[in-house]
Amino acid sequence: MRTLTGKELAAAIRAQTEAEAAAGPQPRLAVVVATDDEASLWYVRSIAKAAAGVGIACDIVDLGPEAAPERIGETLTKLSADPNVHGLMLQTPLPAGASAQRLAAAIDPRKDVDGANPLSLGRLAAGLPAFPPATAAAVMALLDHYEVELEGRRAVVVGRSTVVGKPLAHLLLDRHATVTVCHSRTRDLASVTAAAEVLVAAVGRPGLIGAGHVAPGAVVIDVGTNPTDDGGLVGDVDFDAVSEVAGALTPVPGGVGPVTTALLLRHTARAANLP
Repeated sequence: MRTLTGKELAAAIRAQTEAEAAAGPQPRLAVVVATDDEASLWYVRSIAKAAAGVGIACDIVDLGPEAAPERIGETLTKLSADPNVHGLMLQTPLPAGASAQRLAAAIDPRKDVDGANPLSLGRLAAGLPAFPPATAAAVMALLDHYEVELEGRRAVVVGRSTVVGKPLAHLLLDRHATVTVCHSRTRDLASVTAAAEVLVAAVGRPGLIGAGHVAPGAVVIDVGTNPTDDGGLVGDVDFDAVSEVAGALTPVPGGVGPVTTALLLRHTARAANLP
C-alpha cells in the first residue's frame, strides 16, 4: 500500500506561492475570528506562520467569542472593500446565532480564497472561475500529485458539506469521474463505498470507514481531523484496518492538511494579481 503524504506537495506549492508573491504587490490575507476554540485558534496561528514563510501578510481580526452576527458581517463587508486586502476568510466555529453561510455572503468572491461565499460554490458548480474551498482543492491536488487516474473511475465522497463534500463532487465531475455522494441518510454505507475506486471520507466521525467499506486496491483520501483526548488527531478512516485493503491511503495528520494550508496561501497570492 502507498501512503499518500502531503508534505512534499505542500512544500512545492509553498515554493511556487513564494515566487508568485514576490512577483507583484505583497499579498495580504485577513482572517476573521470570533471564537475561543483552541483547535480553531491553533489553525489560524498556523496559517499566519505559513503566510509569513512565503511572503504573504496575514492579519488576524479577532472579534471575540461573543461577537454579534451583525458585527461579524460588518467586518467582512469592510475588509471586502479594503483594496489592501486581497484574500479574506471567516474562521469557524462562530458564536451562537451566527450563520457561516449567511455571513460568508459578505465576502467579495474575488477575495474568497476559501470558497465560502455561496456565489463561489455556484460558480464552481457551473464550471466558471472561482476559488474552490482549499480542502476540496487539496484532495484534487493530492490525487494529481500521485497521478491517480480519475476519468471514468467510480468516486465516492462520504460527506455533503459545502466546505468539502459538495465542491469536491463538482471538481471530480469536472475530471470526468462518476461520482456518488453519501451522507447520514445513506442506507448500507459500506455497500456504496466498497464499489469506489477512489473513496474520500469527509464527515468528522473518527474511524467511520473500516476495512469493510473499502474495495481492494482502492485509493482512499481521509479528510477527517478529529481531536483525541491526548491532544492528537485521527481521521475518519481506521488507518490500520484500511491499510490492509486499500491500494493507497492518506495519513492523518500529514496528508490533506498541509496541502490545504498551502493552497489557501496560493489562492491569496493569485487573488492579489487578479486584474
